Amino acid sequence: MPTAIRVSPTRAARAINLLRTVQYTHPPSCPCHSNPGHHHHATPSLINQARRSLATPTDASQQKEYAFEMAASSIRFGPGCTKEVGMDFKNMGAKKVMVVTDSTVKKLDAMRQVVQGLETEGIAFEVYDGVRVEPKDSSIKAAIEAAKPYQPDAFLAVGGGSVIDTAKLMNLYTTFPDAEFLDFVNAPLGKGKPITKGLKPLIAVPTTAGTGSETTGTAIFDLVSKRAKTGIAHRNLKPTLGICDPLNTRTMPSAVHASSGLDVLCHSLESWTAIPYYERVPRPTNPINRPAYQGANPISDIFSLQALRSTVKYLPRAVKDPEDHEAQSQMLLAATLAGVGFGNAGVHLCHGMSYPISGQNPGYKHAGYQVDGPIIPHGVSVAVTAPAVFKFTGASNPERHLAAAECFGVDISQVKKESAGEVLSEALANFLVKLGDQPRGLKALGFGKEHVDALVEGTIPQARVLMLAPSLEITNLDAEREQLTGLFEEAMEY
Repeated sequence: MPTAIRVSPTRAARAINLLRTVQYTHPPSCPCHSNPGHHHHATPSLINQARRSLATPTDASQQKEYAFEMAASSIRFGPGCTKEVGMDFKNMGAKKVMVVTDSTVKKLDAMRQVVQGLETEGIAFEVYDGVRVEPKDSSIKAAIEAAKPYQPDAFLAVGGGSVIDTAKLMNLYTTFPDAEFLDFVNAPLGKGKPITKGLKPLIAVPTTAGTGSETTGTAIFDLVSKRAKTGIAHRNLKPTLGICDPLNTRTMPSAVHASSGLDVLCHSLESWTAIPYYERVPRPTNPINRPAYQGANPISDIFSLQALRSTVKYLPRAVKDPEDHEAQSQMLLAATLAGVGFGNAGVHLCHGMSYPISGQNPGYKHAGYQVDGPIIPHGVSVAVTAPAVFKFTGASNPERHLAAAECFGVDISQVKKESAGEVLSEALANFLVKLGDQPRGLKALGFGKEHVDALVEGTIPQARVLMLAPSLEITNLDAEREQLTGLFEEAMEY
């Protein structure tokens, strides 16, 4: 019979005193961590951690998280490294590769490079080029059905986030061929089952600088029947390797540079300001149930803040000058850094609100996108609410919002904490206006007050990201609905 281990009050007190001694006699040397007010969690008080562990609620659903977990794909970065992909598959022992792309990227040099690499190594492959930009559940299902008969032993995604996300789900549902489509889809729209075993190797070659999908275990699509974006998120979805070749982003039109860069901007800002990991409830009863999006944590912070700085510096240059290859290269690196950050910390309100914005598009078509029919690019749908969102979340952690504002060049030395959200909101709005050709609010996308209720109802099911939103009353549906209504109304124009 196992022996129960009890911690006596005396022993617990000694442990607490020891932790207090360690905390106050060995302050961290990093200037940002030595200022307890700067980070809301990066070095949570060891004494508080000890107290939490000694006073854990017996109700498992109310136990707060106590650990975070880092997962990211291996990344290879450098101009020209696309040509190595054939050797990578040979090194893996792959015999049959399913190459996933779309009809536009199929004609680009990135595809020529990967085909040549596969042929040089004598690896059999089949190309699927039916990926839809901003994929729907129907296009995902069609891609899965195309992959099943081929039975590949590895996947290669060449394209933007839509292509990489589609390839992830082709990999998932060929590994679990008997699963129902909604089995792994995020709850409450799907069943939210964990992915219980590893998938086949997947190499991702991004041709845009935005989603960071080459690093993450997340795949997003439109669930048409619910008029909402949703997806699947689990560490086992992440690519085996991301090949980030700056030569592959040189073909992006200016509009795509801008909108994909805005996704990087919001990835970094949202993961930087998400609730800290140790405030997330519930603590998983098994590590396999720990979500990919865990809340802000000390490692994600490093990636998110650097991605934000790089985006503010290089995105305007990349949009303005198609020959500014340094800026383009730095934006691809920023997208990957942000991917590591938000792929583990998560995003919150800008993304949660963006899903119904895209799914309920009243007819807007963004200039510069060569697609049939209306489209609100993902980066546009997240950025359009950003000034309203960060004005709202500012009070949750003024220090973090001011640190973000400082990345935009704001002198924060005389700014009061209670003004943090407003200052960051204004800095964001100015940045978006100067970037040019961006819709200045939901009105510019064709939305009006009559659309607000439907947008709110389309946001509420996004529990996976809303649970990480600071200041949002997610435990009170009426209060949450009221807050979201105010945010959408505030986001009508800036």
